[in-house]
Amino acid sequence: MTMVPEDERRDEPARTPPTVVWHAGESSRADRQRLLGQRGGTVWLTGLSGSGKSTIAARIEARLLAAGRACYRLDGDNLRLGINADLAFGAADRRENVRRTGEIAALLADAGLVAIACLISPYREDRARVRTAHERTGVAFLEVHVDAPLAVAESRDPKGLYARARRGEIRGFTGIDDPFEPPERPDLRLETARRSIDACADALLDTIVQHGLVPPMGPLPPE
Repeated sequence: MTMVPEDERRDEPARTPPTVVWHAGESSRADRQRLLGQRGGTVWLTGLSGSGKSTIAARIEARLLAAGRACYRLDGDNLRLGINADLAFGAADRRENVRRTGEIAALLADAGLVAIACLISPYREDRARVRTAHERTGVAFLEVHVDAPLAVAESRDPKGLYARARRGEIRGFTGIDDPFEPPERPDLRLETARRSIDACADALLDTIVQHGLVPPMGPLPPE
């Protein structure tokens, strides 16, 4: 039997064995939504390292919870410490990282939560695949471009990664020697070089409400 290299196997489309069949339960998504009093869905934050994705995601999670709304944050780095710990940073592994995160987000959203995914997810095709998977099952999906120019993101360099990439210590680093493909028609663009984190969070909360993921929340309690 010819062994296929791991990276090549990950490029192949998933094949569902004929013995695996979806088992519908006795409760529906609508039942879960009624229980929580919200529709739920996935909010996908994409952008360069240092653009502000994780900071905005954490702020949104805190504000939604303070308003009594069920949500969960899926941070790309956190996932790489657990379920995605076996993945590296080549194109095939990045694709699988996005696919797995998208599947987890879809499950949380199907449960009625607002899933807040924040990861670089540099390739349009991979993000489009996640959106299509959500839309196929009627789960809401919002793509948010956390937009900061490379020079600004690099000047922040919160983890020191850009400096290491410039020294050649890290290969295939997004924005340096690997591309970031910005969304062409995002549901929202947040320009973090021009707007504060609070202003970006306010805009994102408004978008979440406008798309019906949660009902209007009224004034938020002070932090």
